[in-house]
Amino acid sequence: VQLQASGGGLVQAGGSLRLSCAASGGAFSSYYMAWFRQAPGKEREFLSAISRSGGSTYYADSVKGRFTISRDNAKNTVYLQMNSLKPVDTAVYYCAGRTGNVRYGAYEYDYWGQGTLVTVSS
Repeated sequence: VQLQASGGGLVQAGGSLRLSCAASGGAFSSYYMAWFRQAPGKEREFLSAISRSGGSTYYADSVKGRFTISRDNAKNTVYLQMNSLKPVDTAVYYCAGRTGNVRYGAYEYDYWGQGTLVTVSS
């Protein structure tokens, strides 16, 4: 499956962005989907994941209450709504998919989008 992330950009602290990740070439509804991010000089960090049906969601403590993951299997797309953004949220954001159950390590995901840059100014 091919993943294409979009929606990044420059936003002021306290603002919002909505990232999208469109999938093609595979059975999207059969994949657990997740969002990660990587800031310069840091490891790739798990943010959120969503089950195949969308009925279960998982969040890192760093984004819980501010970010919301969702998916539309009819559109083969997963979203990440990001509110109350902070300068520390500045990073390249990646969507990822895997065929098994939810996992939190980047190395456990089989498919990756190309990343979209989010910059939060103070």
